[in-house]
Amino acid sequence: MPGQADGFHNLTLTSAPIPTLKATEVLVNVHAVSLQYRDLVVAKGTYPLGQKANLVPGSDLAGEIVALGADVAHWAVGDRVASSFATDHIFGEASAETQQTALGAPVDGVLTEYKVLPAHALVRIPEHLSYEEAATLPCAAVTAYNALLGPNPLKGGDVVLIQGTGGVSIFGLQLAVASGATVIVTSSSDEKLKIAKSLGATHTINYRTTPNWDEEALKITNGRGVDHILEVGGPGTIMKSANAIRYGGTISIIGFIAGQADVSALPLKILGKAAVVHGILVGSRTQFEDMNRLITAVQLKPVVDKVFTFEELRKAYEYQESQQHVGKVVVKVSKD
Repeated sequence: MPGQADGFHNLTLTSAPIPTLKATEVLVNVHAVSLQYRDLVVAKGTYPLGQKANLVPGSDLAGEIVALGADVAHWAVGDRVASSFATDHIFGEASAETQQTALGAPVDGVLTEYKVLPAHALVRIPEHLSYEEAATLPCAAVTAYNALLGPNPLKGGDVVLIQGTGGVSIFGLQLAVASGATVIVTSSSDEKLKIAKSLGATHTINYRTTPNWDEEALKITNGRGVDHILEVGGPGTIMKSANAIRYGGTISIIGFIAGQADVSALPLKILGKAAVVHGILVGSRTQFEDMNRLITAVQLKPVVDKVFTFEELRKAYEYQESQQHVGKVVVKVSKD
């Protein structure tokens, strides 16, 4: 856990007793945890949605149930599970109350050998995935699923534009391809775009060599515009997204990694395109379950860029911050 929240150099390994289980809780032996851009922001104490002091970081675990509270039904010791990102977000839209149960910021997270969780937060992980692969699902995959197949779902034949090749973006690419969409991926790296092609992207745009990627997306779609955009850049890219979207298309706002920019013309642009702009706060447990059925049906394999040991956590954070990765950075917690 970080002492002061001014950077991940303050991460320290500590010991604590395992809490006594309440009747509706389970104890999970944590096998693997994946990292998010959010973890870097939390470590610096600048997470805009708020965080507790001196917290255990991490939001995404996969592990094995080792003990059950007295009233827990439908689960057994040995079951392979993940947890919802916000433990009380079971179905429907997020709320102020569910957001207060988001692991690794308002409440202690999952970078720990054992984690007590409410039974209602658990999801069975797909059988064909390892713990390291399954640990990538709770935040990045569910976020991409909610954006593309949530309230305003894509249809086969839709054109989806994915910004970048980070965790959410790669899952967006894979889930869109699995759902019959044509996918355009933008990146500053030709090497990363090659990987995107290998995962099923039809079109790729290097935004360093083609800074007006929005105009290129309009060309690709013969002027119609794209149906869905995964907007991970935030203010720095959203004006281009608003230009590239079709009339009535959906822009899902997920991140803010491209920095600040003048967005004063954005409301008029959205109005002029009758665009749907949807903020994504990960997703619910029922969406996680629905997504796992799709992942199982197509035998989708998450893209794990690199796995670090629990003792190498600081190195894992450094690698996450370097943005060299494609897909997900994972920490293997258990020693098995």
